[in-house]
Amino acid sequence: MAQKIYYKIGEVADRFNVNPSLIRYWEKEFSIIKPKKSDGGTRMFTRKDVDHFEIIHHLIKEKGMTIQGAKDYIRKKAKEESIDNLEVINTLKRTKEMLTEIRDLLSNDKS
Repeated sequence: MAQKIYYKIGEVADRFNVNPSLIRYWEKEFSIIKPKKSDGGTRMFTRKDVDHFEIIHHLIKEKGMTIQGAKDYIRKKAKEESIDNLEVINTLKRTKEMLTEIRDLLSNDKS
């Protein structure tokens, strides 16, 4: 996912290969997701929101947790501050991807 300040709901849905309606549902269910809205009402998600979606997606779609189970897990982990650790890991992964892209661009320019 390209580095931007804000992402539209369709971009977030595409990132996780889900329908935008699921993104809207998770937004209502999980208080950690707080998109800004444009004057026209378009949801604008920050990188932190996308990181939170990544956590939720992993818990529900990959680990098979229920919505309530994911909420409880996030609440418990937030107390332990491991959510912040996961966000740091996600930031490091994005940085690595960006550096890899730069390396590839530079190596293609030399060819």
